[in-house]
Amino acid sequence: MGARTSSREAALQMLFGIEVNAVTAETAIRNFWREFEGDPEGRAYADEIVTGVVSDLVRVDELIRSASTNWRLERMARVDRNLLRLASWELLSRPDVPRAVILDEAVELAKRFGGEDSGAFVNGVLDRIAEECGRHDEVPAES
Repeated sequence: MGARTSSREAALQMLFGIEVNAVTAETAIRNFWREFEGDPEGRAYADEIVTGVVSDLVRVDELIRSASTNWRLERMARVDRNLLRLASWELLSRPDVPRAVILDEAVELAKRFGGEDSGAFVNGVLDRIAEECGRHDEVPAES
C-alpha cells in the first residue's frame, strides 16, 4: 500500500473517531499515532487531511449537501460521510492530486470499510462535487 493510500485510510479512521468520540482533531491525531505506526510521509499527509477537514468542515459539508440531492448528510453512514469529507477536502485543497486519484482512492476505501453500496454512492456524490469544484480529468494531448 502506498504512502498516500495509507494516509487516507488513517485519516478516515481519525475522522470517524472524531465524530464518534466528540474529540478535537489534535486529540484524535495524538491518540491514533500513539496506537498505530505510520511512515513519516504518510503520517504528515494524514494529519494534514484531518486538520484540513476539521478546519473547513462547514464548507466541506455544504459542498456534500449540495451534491447529494437525495441524502441528508446526517442520514449518511458515518464511513461514507467521512470519506466524502476527506475526498471533498482533497478536491478543494489539493490541486496537485489528480481528480481520478482522489475519486479512485475514496471508492476503494468505501468498498473496504463501508456498506454494500458505499462504493457506488461515494463515487456518484464525489463526481458531482468534483464537477462543482471545477476539477476535471486531464485531457491527454493529441499526437
